[in-house]
Amino acid sequence: MSTLDSVIVGLNDGLWTYLLIPLVICAGLYFTVRSKAVQLRLFPEMLRVLKDRSQPRADGSKPVSSFGAFTISAAARVGTGNIAGVATAITLGGAGAVFWMWVMALIGGASAFVESALAQLYKVRARDGSGTYRGGPAYYMQRGLGKRRPGVLFAVAITVTFGFVFNAVQSNTITAVASGSVSGGGAGWFAPAVGLLLAVLLGIAICGGVRRISSVTTVLVPVMAVVYLLMGTAVVLLNLDDLPRVLGDIVGGAFGVKELAAGGLGAAIQQGIRRGMFSNEAGLGSAPNAGAAAEVTHPVKQGLVQSLGVFFDTLLICSMTAFIILTTTPEPAGRQGADLTQSALTDTLGGWAGHVLTAVVFLLAFSSMIGNYYYGESNIGFLTRRAWVLPVYRAVVLAVVYLGALGSVGVVWNLADVFMGVMALINLLAILPLSAIAFRLLDDYQAQRRAGRDPVFTGSRMPDLRGVECWPDERPAPAVERGGERVGAAGAS
Repeated sequence: MSTLDSVIVGLNDGLWTYLLIPLVICAGLYFTVRSKAVQLRLFPEMLRVLKDRSQPRADGSKPVSSFGAFTISAAARVGTGNIAGVATAITLGGAGAVFWMWVMALIGGASAFVESALAQLYKVRARDGSGTYRGGPAYYMQRGLGKRRPGVLFAVAITVTFGFVFNAVQSNTITAVASGSVSGGGAGWFAPAVGLLLAVLLGIAICGGVRRISSVTTVLVPVMAVVYLLMGTAVVLLNLDDLPRVLGDIVGGAFGVKELAAGGLGAAIQQGIRRGMFSNEAGLGSAPNAGAAAEVTHPVKQGLVQSLGVFFDTLLICSMTAFIILTTTPEPAGRQGADLTQSALTDTLGGWAGHVLTAVVFLLAFSSMIGNYYYGESNIGFLTRRAWVLPVYRAVVLAVVYLGALGSVGVVWNLADVFMGVMALINLLAILPLSAIAFRLLDDYQAQRRAGRDPVFTGSRMPDLRGVECWPDERPAPAVERGGERVGAAGAS
């Protein structure tokens, strides 16, 4: 088993170091230049769009809003990697790795915008009659590029990686953290009991479809973020005198002569960029599956919202983890992962903080399982129309969650890194040629905003596009914004 693990790690390191990291950087820079830094220039617009609320349909059902889709993707993004992954990056790459995570987020925001705007444009209606939408890389590869085979390959990769492997990892993480915090956690019955509980809770959350998933994540994601940020803020305030040193270590470690001489500069860059992409998933092709579920008036709106998600994940949550660790443990030798973050919290706030972190990790990991499940469900709908496949997929996911609580998942985690690399490679090669369409959408959106309108997209605005299903020519007249209120095009409120 150790030999297999070594082979997988070697393959993974080579794939990311020599192919994916350069491709991710070049693609992100290209999207940033072509969009005139949309991820920075339209940041206020991102916040405005996030507050949009979808109106109930005629049948009384409530569609998934921009915020609902944002929380589904954030649920998958914001996981144990934000606590354990950042700690590992600092341990292996030093404080300078944090700087390169920030750079990855700033560049990756443009990639997130492109892929999510395309997912909205090429989304399709779900076949179950629920009125919800499906979409993502598999769909825009087939409809935008006219190539189904890459879409099938991507759909299989994301279903296996997120639906099965990552859910097993999250279940295992919850069990490991809980066993160290709860009395009797080492007993033989504990892991099976936790696994069964997680399977039952996840089954309740997912069997109601995307609307129930959205309703669960809109509660869990804000709660877990607020609790963790409050704890982190308390640690930083109690160690406020160390903050200038921490910032100096981060910047100095990213460019320092000492790190260059010791060979640590390359490790800082590699760990920062790699962990940054694992954390915020910009360009990976996962978040667009959630973005496509939203019901918005213009594809660009969801592109902006998902770009904001990158900043939320890395610049806020991951930065807080870095500050917690570096203000209390400047030299984290001998520790890594969640243990390092947990010890940093308890050293400053006391033993109770470790128990609170256990609850936070539970919320993080459980919400990630919900988001991971949905990514697989969305792509199952792309692969086949057979009605029996989805119940089977749900049963396998719940079984994997139970089994993941029982044992070690080191090999499958490393194998998942390879699958994620394959996902990123396929997705980036698809959105590079399709990005021209995303930038046309952006121009159309900005033109309508300059005219004082709440942008509305219809197929007639770009009649040359093929494969567009959910943006018919007939739409209500776009609203005009006056004095902060939205009124009809004729001026009637």
